[in-house]
Amino acid sequence: MTRVLSAHQPAYLPWLGYFDKIARADVFVYLDTVQFEKNSFTNRNRILGANGPMWLTVPVRQKGHLGATLQTLEIDDSQPWRDKHLKSIALSYRKAPGFEQKFAKLQALYHEPGALLADHCWTQLKFWMNELRVETRVVRSSELPPMGRKSDLVLDLCRHFGADAYLSGKLGRDYLDESAFAADGIAVTYQDYRCAPYPQIHGSFVPALGIVDAWMNSEAPLSNLIAGVVQS
Repeated sequence: MTRVLSAHQPAYLPWLGYFDKIARADVFVYLDTVQFEKNSFTNRNRILGANGPMWLTVPVRQKGHLGATLQTLEIDDSQPWRDKHLKSIALSYRKAPGFEQKFAKLQALYHEPGALLADHCWTQLKFWMNELRVETRVVRSSELPPMGRKSDLVLDLCRHFGADAYLSGKLGRDYLDESAFAADGIAVTYQDYRCAPYPQIHGSFVPALGIVDAWMNSEAPLSNLIAGVVQS
């Protein structure tokens, strides 16, 4: 029986494709030992308001963290970002079905203590997986033995967990050494997730938003929306 592994760095309010990647794997590795990338989706994502998509960004303390890993990257809580994000979400989705009950859950989630970005995203990840009913085993890379970098890191993870298949994002084509995986009998496939349109309360459908958009707008189980297409 094929044992599939996937991996990704922490992400704030990840899009549905992130969870599709988790759901299709037997083991998902949460890569909190890689470096922080500015202007990535690690600490920001988009929601949909009445005037179109808008960014929600978690401020971080980058000074002194150059070259460090996400495991140690601190949130800048001197800025009232938690309340600002909750306010933006409330204004954007207050007319969505079941808003009051869902928003109460978010309020509790956003006020969970935590000074590190990777810890905050981890807490959110577990929350969203529960809402999506995804039961894949998830493991933080910071809890594993030291491994290689880039393609070697992924190969080492597959070896560590005894995986014979790796599900990569599209960008994996740029750096994965497929011949090294083949030499170990590990198949590499690339995710091509395409979200089925779902009802949104603001205008025509906008894809690839943060998970909170689908969650707020959908009355049906969100698990119906993570049946994307994986192509090799």
